[in-house]
Amino acid sequence: MEHALKTPRETSSPDPTRRPQTVVRPAEESGTPQVKMRTELLRAWFGPTEVLKGISLPILKNRVTAIIGPSGCGKSTLLRCLNRMHEVVPGARVEGKAYLDEQNIYEASVNPIRVRQRIGMVFQKANPFPTMSIRNNVLAGLRLQGVRPRSPDELVEKALRQAALWDEVKDILDRSGVSLSGGQQQRLCIARALVLEPEVLLMDEPCSALDPIATAKIEDLIYELRNSYTVVIVTHNMQQAARVADFTAFLYLGELIEYDKTDTIFRTPRDPRTEAYITGRFG
Repeated sequence: MEHALKTPRETSSPDPTRRPQTVVRPAEESGTPQVKMRTELLRAWFGPTEVLKGISLPILKNRVTAIIGPSGCGKSTLLRCLNRMHEVVPGARVEGKAYLDEQNIYEASVNPIRVRQRIGMVFQKANPFPTMSIRNNVLAGLRLQGVRPRSPDELVEKALRQAALWDEVKDILDRSGVSLSGGQQQRLCIARALVLEPEVLLMDEPCSALDPIATAKIEDLIYELRNSYTVVIVTHNMQQAARVADFTAFLYLGELIEYDKTDTIFRTPRDPRTEAYITGRFG
């Protein structure tokens, strides 16, 4: 029987041959925030190539966690493993555990569709449905699940307000979603994810294609969203990670090198490879 997820509650260039000494410190000495998700020895492959090599990482509730690292280190793969999207790629596979609250989402009895309802995702490139209006873009996820809400207009307004887009589009809801600017399209995609009322929101380089003004709006939005959601963001932008994230994880060659409060990672990293990366010595 299908199992339903439980509802909550040296500063030189790094030596690639040296096995990382992972530093994962507790979040707080006291008043530790609740762990919303965690991975245990999570490994992932594309065909014969192992791209994640035993990642054990806590993700704290109502906090923003940034995942940083050079290109090809496994950042986006880790993000996609957190809501079981990695496995939809032909030849891809996952081993290990990933917990949402106390439920391992990789148990055979767990429905991956239900996982993706509770763990939403926003992609690097804004992808509104081109044949749909702004209103219908917001409702698309619900309709794909066969949900016909009694008060769709209220849901649209709520999601667009949460995405800080309502005031800009409230008079043009019947226009195509692709008629909006790039930054507005990305916030529309965020609204489309939020209308499903996820508990965790994954964001894969959501600002990489945006100008500085649109980027600032998305960053402000991320800061606000953590009041209601647990947010995980992959970013190549060190300044962005420092601005928006409460905690930061540094990945290198598929391994977790260091995880700590963002301020600690950027001011006093413990691993020389972390320091080399954040100071621009490689990447």
